[in-house]
Amino acid sequence: MSKKHPVVVVTGSSGAGTSTVKKALESIFHRQNIRSVIIEGDSFHRYDRAHMQLKVEEASRAGINFSHFGEEANQFGKLEELFRSYGETGTGRKRFYLHDGEEARLHGERLGIDCAAGEFTPWEDIEPDTDLLFYEGLHGLVKTADIDMTRYVDLKVGVVPVVNLEWIQKIHRDSKERGYSKDEVVDNILRRMPDYVKYITPQFSETDINFQRVATVDTSNPFIARDIPTPDESFVVIRFRKPDIRNTDFTNLLSMISGSFMSRRNTIVVPGGKMGMAMEIVLMPIIADLMERRDRACS
Repeated sequence: MSKKHPVVVVTGSSGAGTSTVKKALESIFHRQNIRSVIIEGDSFHRYDRAHMQLKVEEASRAGINFSHFGEEANQFGKLEELFRSYGETGTGRKRFYLHDGEEARLHGERLGIDCAAGEFTPWEDIEPDTDLLFYEGLHGLVKTADIDMTRYVDLKVGVVPVVNLEWIQKIHRDSKERGYSKDEVVDNILRRMPDYVKYITPQFSETDINFQRVATVDTSNPFIARDIPTPDESFVVIRFRKPDIRNTDFTNLLSMISGSFMSRRNTIVVPGGKMGMAMEIVLMPIIADLMERRDRACS
């Protein structure tokens, strides 16, 4: 961990809602004039889109589970090294995964090279003189026999819906936006499950703060759900690993978020429609505290 160069991690599985936290944090960074370097978890996958598909097909023929969730498909060592390097010196290396043609065009123009969707940009030095590093992705808090991301992270945030809700979101997203059949999506869920249990789920025991969306409608069979429960059809359970993290004022939180209540001494529950607002209210003073510590350390 570092006072001069803090590292903030938001981790969650595919489609869990980490982008909501990303928007909340980017809003906080803008209002507090914080210069952040943003790291996308996809950029630390080991294989581009075409090679990953080949690896999945090879593994399937061999009867082996292989997925983006697992260690073999990712560069955990490079990500841990980035966290360490940034925390110590404020420097490091990054790249971008190009999800679509528009991203490929923009980065191609920026770098003056030809880029294609499904590929990575070349590795490059992160911009100098930033205030903090912000990572959003699948593996920001992974621990293995050789890797421990958590020792270099100053604020650890998890985002995870209950698993049936997560599956509903994935089935609908992959079917409508990516053209997969429901059977293909279910097969993908099953293929990823061993890696999900081994690498994704344990991270939520490491988080300082965890945001878990819980539906208030029946999700008992996610494979026949006709639609995704709306934010107003859910609650968000916010669990603080330590109730006194950065002197969090629960009474103030309850007064600011209508309809919220405490279910345990370290857990507050808010209406799902107020998830984004709750994230900003919870995270703003914590980020401000990190910056104050940084300013004192640098003075």
